[in-house]
Amino acid sequence: MTDPNKGTKLTLYWLSQSRSHRILFLLEALHLTYDLKIYHRGPDKLAPPELKSIHPLGKSPLLTVHAPNSTEPMVLAESGVIIEYLLDHFGSNASTPLIPERYKSGQEGVVGGETEEWMRYRYYMHYAEGSLMPFLVMQLVVDTVKNPPGMPFFIKPLPRLVAGQIESAFLTRNITAHLEFLEQQLSSSPGGGKYICGTELTAADIMMSFPVIAMAGRVDLKTFPLLKGYAERLQGEEAYVRAVRKVEEVDGGFEASL
Repeated sequence: MTDPNKGTKLTLYWLSQSRSHRILFLLEALHLTYDLKIYHRGPDKLAPPELKSIHPLGKSPLLTVHAPNSTEPMVLAESGVIIEYLLDHFGSNASTPLIPERYKSGQEGVVGGETEEWMRYRYYMHYAEGSLMPFLVMQLVVDTVKNPPGMPFFIKPLPRLVAGQIESAFLTRNITAHLEFLEQQLSSSPGGGKYICGTELTAADIMMSFPVIAMAGRVDLKTFPLLKGYAERLQGEEAYVRAVRKVEEVDGGFEASL
C-alpha cells in the first residue's frame, strides 16, 4: 500500500480559535497522517508561551515536517506557506484537485491564458489574510474594548464610546463591503459553482474557511444567503467534519470562532 506521507512525519500545533483549523482541514483533505498537539489561549486571549519553543513568534498554525532523509524537522509557519508546501508535495492525495487547471486549452504559458478558476484561486489564497482578516481581527479588538475585563463599571462608557465611533466611522462599512463582495463573487462563480473558484472545493476555499465560518458565527448573514450557504457547505465538507472530530477526540470539544 502506498504511503500518502512518503515517509514524512507531520506534526500540527493547533491553537483554539485560530487559523490552525484550516491546516487540519487540509491535512484531512489530503488523507495524511499526522500528530496533533493542541494548545489553548489564556485569559488574555493570547497563544500560550510554549509555542515559542517551536517558532520564535509563538503563533499558530505551525507545522513541523520531518522528512525521512533529514535529521531535524523543518518548521513551517503562516497558513499560506503551509498550504502551498503541503500541496506541492502531497497535492495528488486529494480526491479531487485542490488547485484548478491553470491554463485554457491551447494557451499554456501564454500571458492572459489563465482560466478564471485559477485566477480566482490565486487571488483568494492572498485575499483571505491580506484583505478580509485584518477587519475581522480589528472587530474582535473593538468588541474587547467595549467590554474590557476588570474595568470599573462607571468607566466603561468611555471605551464603549470610542469603540462605537471606530465601528460606525470605519469598521462596519468595510466589513459590509466585503460581505457584499463575497456574495457577488459566489453568485458569479465559474460554471455556476457553489465554491469560490467554481464547482469543486479548492485550497482557496480551505484558506477562506476560517474567516468565512468565523463571520457566520458573529454576523447575521440573512441578507447574504449565498455566503451563508457557503459557510454551511464548508462546515459540511467531509474533511472539515473529520478535522472537527479529531479535535473533539483529543480535546473533548470544538468551537469554530475567531
